[in-house]
Amino acid sequence: MNIHEYQAKALLRSYGAPVSDGRVVLKAEDAKTAAGELDGPLWVVKAQIHAGGRGKGKFKEADAGEKGGVRLTKSVEEAAEEAKKMLGRTLVTHQTGAAGKQVNRVYIEAGSGISRELYLALLVDRASSRISFVCSTEGGMDIEEVAASTPEKILTFTVDPATGLQGFHGRRIAFALGLEGAQVKQCVSLMSLLYKAFTEKDMEMLEINPLIVTDKGDLKVLDAKVSFDGNALYRHADVQALKDETEEDPKELAASKFDLNYIALDGEIGCMVNGAGLAMATMDIIKLYGAEPANFLDVGGGATKEKVTEAFKIITSDPNVKGILVNIFGGIMRCDVIAEGVIAAVKEVGLQVPLVVRLEGTNVEKGKEIIANSGLNVIAGDNLADAAQKIVKAVKG
Repeated sequence: MNIHEYQAKALLRSYGAPVSDGRVVLKAEDAKTAAGELDGPLWVVKAQIHAGGRGKGKFKEADAGEKGGVRLTKSVEEAAEEAKKMLGRTLVTHQTGAAGKQVNRVYIEAGSGISRELYLALLVDRASSRISFVCSTEGGMDIEEVAASTPEKILTFTVDPATGLQGFHGRRIAFALGLEGAQVKQCVSLMSLLYKAFTEKDMEMLEINPLIVTDKGDLKVLDAKVSFDGNALYRHADVQALKDETEEDPKELAASKFDLNYIALDGEIGCMVNGAGLAMATMDIIKLYGAEPANFLDVGGGATKEKVTEAFKIITSDPNVKGILVNIFGGIMRCDVIAEGVIAAVKEVGLQVPLVVRLEGTNVEKGKEIIANSGLNVIAGDNLADAAQKIVKAVKG
């Protein structure tokens, strides 16, 4: 789960991190009041979307000379005007894709004098099952670009969970970033509170780009991007309350309400499978036979008829889907339940694209009988390879 920059900064501020004062604006008429509550002489206006590259992004149908989604202003009136220009418009960045994201909220922040820009991130390192720190002197840039062009400027190390974060970790980062004097102590303190926030809130990523040295020589968190482990959200009602559903894929949001594991992809063949491993294998074999999956969808081992019906609705709501493959291996999940769910869904929403169903396992004969007697135009798959070939052939014509 992702949150907005202003939410991430409020969370880090609660742990004691140095962040600038700011106000979030949801309505254009509130922009001037919000900006007036901040001290000048500079005000920064930032579009709030769940995507990076906002400063380099462009609004759809923008004027030729218009700035991106991060704008520096020199008066309350100018800040309010820039906020009004952003709200309700669609910002396109390298992370949003061509469709872009609509800006429904803007963050107005007090400007900061910048001496240096640095990069810092905390991540979960899957290889070592530890928290990893990544830092670089090349702040304000895409870390992927830095890694490709000057990898020697990136320091990465993991923290042993048996000992936790120690003072020498913070000093190592400080020296790698070229900090000196009181800045070293500030760095050690900042790393400690960031590590605490990361672990206590079950974060997956905490990226600060840039972390700055101000013109007064102090460290400050100038930007923050945070994502949380979705499987741990049940422990954090306060984090769940930060979720902005307007930033979620509507299909993924609908799936989450029915406890379906769904991820939207860019292909043309919708998939309904039980079990994550089988779902991955199904996606692989679709690609093997020359097509692309439109989604990952695991209905789980205990799916009900109603749950299967909702899953089918979600798949058919994707306009990119040109065919559907249902691949069920019944263990805990019974094939007749899947068959009943598919038939109910087809009768409710209609079937406008080819549908191939492959069933195997518990109550398989009963499941096949239900589909055969449904009167619907459903193609049966004898095995996974046969089913994949049939749906690809049907989609490709």
